Amino acid sequence: MLTIFPLRVVMAQLDFLVGDIPGNTKKIITAALDARDRLRADAIMFPELTVTGYPPEDLLLRPGFVGQVKPAMRRLCAEIQGITAVVGYPAATPEGLRNSAAVIADGRIQAVYHKHLLPNYSVFDEKRYFVAGTEPLVFELKGVRVGVTICEDVWQAGPARRAVAAGAQLLFNLNASPFHAGKSRLRLEILQQRAAENGRPILYVNLVGGQDELVFDGDSQVVNGRGELTQRAPFCAEGLYPVDFSLGATVEPLPGEIAPDLAEEAAIYRAIVLGVRDYVDKNGFPGVVLGLSGGIDSALTLAIAVDALGAERVEAVLMPSRYTAGMSNSDAEEEARALGVNYRLMPIEPAFESFLGILHPVLAGLPPDSTEENIQARCRGVLLMAISNKTGKIVLTTGNKSETAVGYSTLYGDMAGGFAPIKDVLKTMVYRLAVYRNSLSPVIPQRVLDRPPSAELRPDQTDQDSLPPYDLLDAILQGYVEEDRSVEDLIAAGFDRATVERVARLVIVNEYKRRQAAPGVRITPRAFGRDRRYPITSGFRR
Repeated sequence: MLTIFPLRVVMAQLDFLVGDIPGNTKKIITAALDARDRLRADAIMFPELTVTGYPPEDLLLRPGFVGQVKPAMRRLCAEIQGITAVVGYPAATPEGLRNSAAVIADGRIQAVYHKHLLPNYSVFDEKRYFVAGTEPLVFELKGVRVGVTICEDVWQAGPARRAVAAGAQLLFNLNASPFHAGKSRLRLEILQQRAAENGRPILYVNLVGGQDELVFDGDSQVVNGRGELTQRAPFCAEGLYPVDFSLGATVEPLPGEIAPDLAEEAAIYRAIVLGVRDYVDKNGFPGVVLGLSGGIDSALTLAIAVDALGAERVEAVLMPSRYTAGMSNSDAEEEARALGVNYRLMPIEPAFESFLGILHPVLAGLPPDSTEENIQARCRGVLLMAISNKTGKIVLTTGNKSETAVGYSTLYGDMAGGFAPIKDVLKTMVYRLAVYRNSLSPVIPQRVLDRPPSAELRPDQTDQDSLPPYDLLDAILQGYVEEDRSVEDLIAAGFDRATVERVARLVIVNEYKRRQAAPGVRITPRAFGRDRRYPITSGFRR
């Protein structure tokens, strides 16, 4: 009969501020002592680059920044007692800076692991900063031999295999793995594969929180040596999550709480809410202001802002023009009242008339076109930015990915602002998210979901006067932008040649607009900006 010796390890799924080394150090110490005293843990493991926050980007090129890390590590060694802590940090070595994990116990760093695989794709560019490690690390924890890996190391077979060859009975994996739709399933599949290959349990702890465009969703997981999920932490929530083990012939994680899978809409919505909250709070803004038009995009953005910050920190501005339908104003007011938001009415007609008068020598005798439409959008941008300047609130823009892709937006108009919550959300997903939010409580009028979308910048205008129907447009964008399929591939798949060529051209020629757009929450693997980086000046047209 096996003798059972319990082991408890805490996964610290926490939110850290990039660049705040003193604040992050204090948070690490507080969490470690709480795990020791309240949770009676033997060890605590933190995410990747915990000390600096992730990703620190070119802060790592500043000697003064990297110079703060050593004193922070000395403080961790001095103040974390009675528990083993595995902490991610950048280690300065003779060979160069490394993405590392320190095993801290008994007042000193007992061992250091250097990340083997440095991702240099999508949003990652770690080879710009770090030198790769090559040696496995296995340390002893209450008689158990624990192998350490960092993030990308678990996505390929080599690092885990080397740790097991060095004697590891249990694998720790420290992560800063950003969210995109479907990421939780991918993580679990990789962990199951890696655990089953090696016959070893894996503890996967992930960062949580928003950092500029990125959202880290937590979703920390535990799988046993057969690849079975035994525990999963909640999505987009901070916390300390203890994992218990039985120790005998093998190391076996005991069954723990498995946070439920979320529907795609629920996961995306929560990720955007977290991204908005952290962007506003970490940058010190007292609140947000946004234009509320009575359309679906601004309605969804308002709901996200209120869920992220509370109604008292959100201000809505209704800015009707001569072309705004009465129902748009009434729907916008209903949305604001349903969410408990303070709002003000600021018609743009006087400003629009003034601009037309000033521009009369230029516009006289010429037919109205997008020039007059854009002037209206820019009047609104001026008003919102003035409120932002006076109050300190950041302007949230309300454009979606479909519009951003094809340039259906106005520079310095509806694009004016500091953060774009739904920038990476295709229009068809906007509707799905609105329906999901209404399932929690009805805050977006049904008429807003049913009406044809319109910028209301000319008489009887609808978006589909200028664009293909959104279900068709989004299907083409899914192939062309998200999947990098060619025009000919899409035509072969059954799409109309003229429509595909037009959409592709619009995507290409509007790169200059996207380069000037506000940052926004990333929810897909091909977000404009960090993921999809195309030249503005280019001879490529297909």
